[in-house]
Amino acid sequence: MSENTKNAAVLSMVQYHFVFCPRYRRKVFLIDGLETRFKELVAQICGQNGIGILDMECLADYCHLFVSAPPELGPADIMRLIKRKTGPELKREYLRGKCPQLWTRGYLVSTAVALPSELVSKYVSSQKTRGG
Repeated sequence: MSENTKNAAVLSMVQYHFVFCPRYRRKVFLIDGLETRFKELVAQICGQNGIGILDMECLADYCHLFVSAPPELGPADIMRLIKRKTGPELKREYLRGKCPQLWTRGYLVSTAVALPSELVSKYVSSQKTRGG
């Protein structure tokens, strides 16, 4: 599965695999409806910014996100967009003042240069079915 981004002068295939979590590893994705709403918001944000979602899976206290991005957006830009737009919205709709800030500042990001995208996508998809 390769998702290329093309403009007038550049054909690129930039893929990032992110893992990020809420502050204090709160198990926010266990709250009814929050995971679905989070995925809707991320899809909307990515669509507005030319980012393709190759795979996304949320566990109780962290999220895997595998995306194809335009070359002008770096990983920090993508995380900033997602965290700044989903955090306040999810807090308003589901957490109602229970935490001052939803997301941690940190995240893990890797590029899919060394690994085939199918392998990364399979890994992300299998996270909920893994034992332990």
